[in-house]
Amino acid sequence: MEWIRFLGFVVLGFGVGVLGTLLGAGGGFLLAPLLLLIYPHDNPETLTSISLAVVFCNAASGSIAYARMKRIDYRVGLIFAAAAVPGAILGSLTTRYISHAGFDILCGWVMVAAGVSLLFGARRGAARGTAQAPDGAPARSYKMGVGIAISAVVGYISSVLGIGGGFIHVPALAQLVGIPVHVATATSHFILAIMALIGVLTHLFVGSFHGHGWHRTLYLALGVIPGAQVGALLSNRVSGGWILRALGVVLIGVGIGLFRQAGWF
Repeated sequence: MEWIRFLGFVVLGFGVGVLGTLLGAGGGFLLAPLLLLIYPHDNPETLTSISLAVVFCNAASGSIAYARMKRIDYRVGLIFAAAAVPGAILGSLTTRYISHAGFDILCGWVMVAAGVSLLFGARRGAARGTAQAPDGAPARSYKMGVGIAISAVVGYISSVLGIGGGFIHVPALAQLVGIPVHVATATSHFILAIMALIGVLTHLFVGSFHGHGWHRTLYLALGVIPGAQVGALLSNRVSGGWILRALGVVLIGVGIGLFRQAGWF
């Protein structure tokens, strides 16, 4: 039975890696609710720490792939990551104070709200995502102040829920900051790797990792790392508008599933 569990986690990790990197969301938005469903009796803090650790592996692997494609804006990424770090620490410390049902409902509302926003704003986001400078480089008229404020909020939400935050960051960078979608996807992954690492280190410091958490994380990481490479390659063949619309549909579905688990209907 142990090898079946091992294989199942590797396959799950691979799927999370592909989708997370393709959408620039890190995969935590899928992994965290799935862990809640698979382990309904585990406390949210433990599941969040596992999800963040896997998100870090996914984001780090995806960032390496995107770096080879030269799609990451490192200047923007480092600035936004610095803004997100305080929230990432605070979020990791907050999770222990949220009940399991409350965690499901909070996560569900965040996902549904983001999904609806994406579906209604996908056309505009796709149009902005294709804007390029005359020499072929991404346009530089970014709204940095807006991006810093968004990153600070995303840092907290991503760590408190263990969902990475890329599903918020990618559309925000594209629609509100003005970064082309495919550059936003790659840069968000770079930012996410830093945010998730800080969150994981905080969980380690307070002792959130224990028991089977290490084994689950390892099994998932074995699948998510190669999955992230595949997702990065597929991202070259997918349009920006499709990325935003697909992400919106997935998030709404996951949010509804969390509401059902919390007993709302």
